[in-house]
Amino acid sequence: MMLAKGVPPSAVRRQLAEARLTSPALITLDYFAPPEAVAPYVTTFFLMRCDESVIADVQPAGVGILSVFMRGQGQIFIRDGTVDASHRINLLTPLAAAAPIVVDGPWHAFGAALSPLGWASMTGLSAATAGNRLVEAGEILGEHFTQLGEDVSDGYNAGLLDPAAMAGMMTAAILPIVRRVPAAHVVLIRHVVEWLGASLSPRVEQLQEKALYSPRQLQRLVDQYFGLPPKQLARKYRALRAAALLADSRTTADAADDIAAQFYDQSHMIREIGLFVGRTPARINIPDGTLLNALLDLRNFREISAAMPVSDAGDTTA
Repeated sequence: MMLAKGVPPSAVRRQLAEARLTSPALITLDYFAPPEAVAPYVTTFFLMRCDESVIADVQPAGVGILSVFMRGQGQIFIRDGTVDASHRINLLTPLAAAAPIVVDGPWHAFGAALSPLGWASMTGLSAATAGNRLVEAGEILGEHFTQLGEDVSDGYNAGLLDPAAMAGMMTAAILPIVRRVPAAHVVLIRHVVEWLGASLSPRVEQLQEKALYSPRQLQRLVDQYFGLPPKQLARKYRALRAAALLADSRTTADAADDIAAQFYDQSHMIREIGLFVGRTPARINIPDGTLLNALLDLRNFREISAAMPVSDAGDTTA
């Protein structure tokens, strides 16, 4: 079911909406806490397995993901019309909007969800200009990541690697490439993370009060590190966190009403969750669900409280 390049993302979304989507009962998704040394850069490691012949769903907007496809290959359909094919080792750059995915399975993937600081210190790239792509990780992170993908895949398929070993291999590859981020920028990243975590609908004025930058500088730097300027970033995380909470069985009816009240009206909530999550609220928690339910687990948003390391001199260190 590999789709040809040039298929409009809107058409792909219609196809996925009409298709029988992958049931979460057919997916195993396990999380693993990163070792302390890499925790500032990786919010969580994960192992996903699905043995269906075709997996079709939507990747919610996010910061960035480094992943090895030990089995399976697929495509992602970016909102601007770009269609990127998967590789053995992939770097999904920060997504500004949800993107449909189609994978020829079985699909087994091990990966690392990156924090905003992880993206910046590992790549040295602006999330604003390098975002919204799925690329071969070695092209950006160095040739040894291409070899890492082969080693992880070969070891996994030979039954020689467990998740702890794969996490260790990724950690060993990541730590040597992290670079210094200016001290003031590290502080700003921390402020943005705290600001996003303080409310479902944080006001830009609240961030501006903390930041030591002019409004124009603040917009440019937040765009550089997070892939969207502050107002749009707040919209993105309101939708992502609202969807994650609505998908959580522990969310009460009263809490769901409070979440809905963060939007102008129901149609506004539907549009926003559709843009950033790729589903309407009514389809987030349907009984036969989708891969989206797993991807919306609240643990996927640990970047909201990721640690921000600062040396005595104030810079992050490799």
